[in-house]
Amino acid sequence: MTAAGRGTLPPGDVERMFDRIAGPYDLMNRLMTAGLDQHWRALAATEAGVGPGAQVLDACCGTGDLALALAQKVGPNGRVTGLDFSEKMLEKAREKPLPEGAAGIDWVRGDATSMPFADGSFAAATVGFGIRNLPDVDAGLRELARVVRPGGRIVVLEITTPTRPPLSSFYRLWFDRLIPLLGRIFDSSAYTYLPASVRRFPGPDELGEAFYRAGIGQVRYRLLAGGIMALHVGVRE
Repeated sequence: MTAAGRGTLPPGDVERMFDRIAGPYDLMNRLMTAGLDQHWRALAATEAGVGPGAQVLDACCGTGDLALALAQKVGPNGRVTGLDFSEKMLEKAREKPLPEGAAGIDWVRGDATSMPFADGSFAAATVGFGIRNLPDVDAGLRELARVVRPGGRIVVLEITTPTRPPLSSFYRLWFDRLIPLLGRIFDSSAYTYLPASVRRFPGPDELGEAFYRAGIGQVRYRLLAGGIMALHVGVRE
């Protein structure tokens, strides 16, 4: 089995993979989720608990949809920073217009496990569909905790593996068979990596424990779409 099939790739290979799929990335997200991914990002932005004038980070921002949702929350007097290691993803993000009345967004290329921001720079931080791509999830959570001020929220939206039938059977059919088949149109290895990376990622309870290890307290999560998505929220201690 290839590394992509095991859901593990060296960081440089992950970066190059996302550079390759930046063009069709949004379309594939809409197809894979029947358009619900935008609704889930809106929920994540709400859970960040930020209001007008706040400074907020969206790490592993990809093509920027969650950062744009945050920009609407904090308004024209706030500021959003979107960070990603894929320059091609950031190029797509920069092309998207800001909604009326939204904050400006700084698009920054960088490593989410070693971010170029001072301690306590942000009122809150989010990650949408990106934390499982980090080589060290614990290091990524510690870094999120470092750059958020005490009392600020850290929100992680991620795909998870449902365990209850019949959804678990549908999930295996969709993620293990149909998504790789669909992905052949754009990039076969990337959409083989996707379901494999979800399978080896910690479940919701384990990810919650990782929040606590990183110094993030008051952790709670909710399952979305019958258990296919998990939305974790914690507070920087």
